[in-house]
Amino acid sequence: MKRFIPSISALCLLACMVAVPASHAGVFTKKKSNKASADDPTAGLTSKQPDRELFDKALAAMKKGKYDVARLDLQTMLNTYPESEYQMRAKLAIGDTWYKEGGTAALEQAEAEYKDFITFFPNQPEAAEAQMKVADIYFAQMEKPDRDDTNVARAEQEYRLMIQQFPDSTLVPRAKQRLREVQEVKADREYEIGSFYATHENWAATIARLQSLTDAYPLYSHSDLALLQLGDAYAAEANLTQKLNVSAAAKERLASIYDDRAAKCYELVVTRYPMAPHVEDARERLIGLARPVPEPSQAALAESEAEEQSRVNVKLKDRALLLVKHGPSTVSAARIGEPTMTDPKAITAPAVSNETVATINAALNNKPVPPSEVAATSPSPASSDGSAPPRTDSPATKMENVPDNSGGNTSTGMGVTILNNNDGNSSEGAAPTSGTTSAPAAAGSAPAAAVGGNLPSVGPANTGALPAVEKPAQAEMQHNDVQGGPAPPQSTVKTKKNAKVKVNKKQESSTKDPNKKKGLDKLNPF
Repeated sequence: MKRFIPSISALCLLACMVAVPASHAGVFTKKKSNKASADDPTAGLTSKQPDRELFDKALAAMKKGKYDVARLDLQTMLNTYPESEYQMRAKLAIGDTWYKEGGTAALEQAEAEYKDFITFFPNQPEAAEAQMKVADIYFAQMEKPDRDDTNVARAEQEYRLMIQQFPDSTLVPRAKQRLREVQEVKADREYEIGSFYATHENWAATIARLQSLTDAYPLYSHSDLALLQLGDAYAAEANLTQKLNVSAAAKERLASIYDDRAAKCYELVVTRYPMAPHVEDARERLIGLARPVPEPSQAALAESEAEEQSRVNVKLKDRALLLVKHGPSTVSAARIGEPTMTDPKAITAPAVSNETVATINAALNNKPVPPSEVAATSPSPASSDGSAPPRTDSPATKMENVPDNSGGNTSTGMGVTILNNNDGNSSEGAAPTSGTTSAPAAAGSAPAAAVGGNLPSVGPANTGALPAVEKPAQAEMQHNDVQGGPAPPQSTVKTKKNAKVKVNKKQESSTKDPNKKKGLDKLNPF
């Protein structure tokens, strides 16, 4: 009787499990969610038709690296089932196969597929993802700052387009960070070019590059160094004004103008980047110019500290990777702050030179100095088609040799030349110089075109006629044996053929000496 008790208990338990209603079945089984996820783009779609089978087959092939097979299955599905609910995801997946395949040609095909997807589905959330991948294509192909910057410029353009067209997308924070990193690379390029011109004392090109950098990319990690170098360029131009052949009052006024511009650059370092590593250098330069050192506000201190704390410290490993890494290093880019969305007006070296000419003319003629347009940050481009103006960094001849106060043309070293008048006075208010007159122009020569009133165009001055060219020596007369012409005169010096040259055996040695020892006799000293 006791043997049947376990069997009866098992039957009762089985009957209870069968009697459980369907509403409580979820307690024992996990219900499958149909919510779409990033890992599975087909989640939420319940179709079990052949189009779904083709799409799943293409995704499986893509995971295994068989991109050709995946594209063939996806294209077959699009052609066979044009009304399928997987049409949008299949179109995006074709671009993903090219993107994951890599290579220059494959990435170009991926960009074309993503652009087509944005054209056909502009209002879908996946359109922002497609635009983000287009920008990532150029980001992955960026070169170092000293190489070609075509991909850097395209990456900046595509990230800006993504932020502007899809402001509500969840990918906007990532796009802004990538844009900050791209602009870090562009700013590093401008800084290296400006530093190169500074080492060659081309101050017009230095000011153009560094001023454009500080206006366009305030989040640059070396903005304090760029402003310091910009102020040093203005200070160098202030020193060059002391070499001008003008009055002491004009020299003092020009030096004061350029010292003011240098002081503004140093003050901006103290007030805008008070937590930067080189802020103390800016304070010392202000003290050297006898200018008051401003105090930064609490907001500026907090903003600068947040920017410096957000940067990743460059370690020795990062520097070692730069030796083998294809692309640039972006670890020093800021992690906070709004990136620049519109490029300000680019400053060129010709604009700096023209402003220098206007400043010198105003100082010489005791007129008010025109407002500086070099530091303007107008976002509108100079050309009508929206393209950036050409960057010409060496428009004028650099003048370094400055003569003394004896008169004539005076080179400033700043890309301009001061021309004295015929009466010896350089301009109104300048000290006259006695005994200096300008040489008349030679006949047939074009007069020099004046620039800005008192300044001529750069070029050598025609001071008079050239000396006569010396007549070359007459060549010897040649004798033509074929035509039987007269033979050239022979030299009167007679030499004997096969004459023997006497050799002093005591002073010189000769290989033709008959008494010279040969063979083993050389070892006998006697």
